[in-house]
Formats: sequence, C-alpha cells, structure tokens
Amino acid sequence: MRLAQTLSRAVLGVFFIGAGANHFWHTDFYVAIMPPYLPWHLALVLISGAAEMGLGALLLVPRAARPAAWGLIALLIAVFPANLHMALHTDLFPWAPPAALWLRLPLQGVLIAWVYWHTRPEAADAARRLLSKT
Repeated sequence: MRLAQTLSRAVLGVFFIGAGANHFWHTDFYVAIMPPYLPWHLALVLISGAAEMGLGALLLVPRAARPAAWGLIALLIAVFPANLHMALHTDLFPWAPPAALWLRLPLQGVLIAWVYWHTRPEAADAARRLLSKT
C-alpha cells in the first residue's frame, strides 16, 4: 500500500504541475471558459495555474503532502463553476462534444476523491516511513 500511495502522489503531483503550467501556455483557452459572472478572468486563470503548480509540487514532498492535498481539494472545488458553466452552455464551446463536457463533472469528483486519499494520516505516515528507510 505504501508504494501505491507514493506512486499515486507522484502521478498527482506531476499531473497538477502540468495542468497548472498549461494555464500559462494556453491562457486564452482558460480565460474563454471562465463563467461571465466571475470577475478578473485573467487574474483568476493565472492564480489558479500557479496554485495548481505549487500545490502539485508540495504534494511531492511527504511532510507537505497532507496540507497540499487539502489545498488541491479546495482548488478543485473552486474551479468547478468553470466546468459547470461549460456543461450548461455547450453552444459556447462547439469544439468540445457536449457529452465530454458533462462527463468532466463526475470526473472532477473522482479526482477530488483521489486527492482526498492523500489527506489521510496513514498516507502521510506511509510516505514518511518509506523515505526514512532510504
């Protein structure tokens, strides 16, 4: 189980670092999917990208993994309105199949559950024990 948790943290960490970097590489895309009722679209895109990258990196540090996981859960909840906006307004995003936009919503829940696994004390303890043996 310890190895699975460590590998899971690594996969998640790299995933979030890449996803956050994508906010800077494809800023216009993320600005375009922002719900119109949210202010400061560009700033929110850049802040969320930086948060994804930072929290993803912290997830790779065993002692910081639990708080980083909680931060990622908060971030995933915070960006959910953009995903919901896309699903509710598929006509604004003709390049994406409507089914894919709707599928993103439950997948966000799966991602939250996966990250939540790393908030558990046993996950952090297992990672520390593994690192102390090396």
